[in-house]
Amino acid sequence: MKVRLWGVRGSLGAAGQATVRYGGNTSCIEVRPAADHLIVLDAGSGLRPLGLAVTPEVRRIDVLLTHLHMDHIQGLGFFAPFFSGDAEVAIWGPPSITASLHQRLTRYLSPPLFPVELRDFAARPTLHDAPTHESVRLGSVEVSAALILHPGPTVGYRLTSPEGTLAYLPDHEPALGARKSLEPPPWLSGGGLAEGVDLLIHDAQYTAEEYAQRIGWGHSTLDLAVTFAQLTGARRLVTFHHDPGHDDAMLDAAAQRLPVPDGLTVEPGREGATFVV
Repeated sequence: MKVRLWGVRGSLGAAGQATVRYGGNTSCIEVRPAADHLIVLDAGSGLRPLGLAVTPEVRRIDVLLTHLHMDHIQGLGFFAPFFSGDAEVAIWGPPSITASLHQRLTRYLSPPLFPVELRDFAARPTLHDAPTHESVRLGSVEVSAALILHPGPTVGYRLTSPEGTLAYLPDHEPALGARKSLEPPPWLSGGGLAEGVDLLIHDAQYTAEEYAQRIGWGHSTLDLAVTFAQLTGARRLVTFHHDPGHDDAMLDAAAQRLPVPDGLTVEPGREGATFVV
């Protein structure tokens, strides 16, 4: 699987001179299992530039939404393939007992919040609940999901291909409710998704000082992300969902201060970064 980051920012976009190197677009990741198949992880503002780069050879697109907070869906109305109808499109999202995925998405994709409705998309996307009970196969990739700790219905995803595994938990607070440290597996939120993965993309929004004032907001720190990666046996960690108030210099300094355990590679997520899993 080829992986490219198109948006790494959390909560709110942060365009400007101070965020040029890491990027200011909100959550969006491209996964390419094959030349004609595109899997998209979340639909933040990074979805727009990704859509402009999609070539006609792509015949199938699966969009996997972790949750429906605005920074993860605001790109849906600006994704070029939705308006061409050239590819088969499916949107997957967290299940809810109160409303269907269609009902929840159309709260945003309808006036007064947005002028174009979901039914106006030429691609006519099919909508599905995320596979939280049993995995599904999307082309050559097996996809599983699980509910994780974040306000509102939220899932993380695990993608398994013949070549390797990827776990994506961009908004996650595994420390919530823990007494002194993260709970060990199997009690660790999201632990099953990330166990032994080749690439873990995980929330690292706050500093330790910020987190102390934001417990219950649904996010992690860089240190907690590293601890989570250690507990799950992940091989490589890419930190994600950078706070809109954290500029390039702050992200550089945080990465340099962090002691990295043996056997784990850690790097901050940057727009344009690519990986092969």
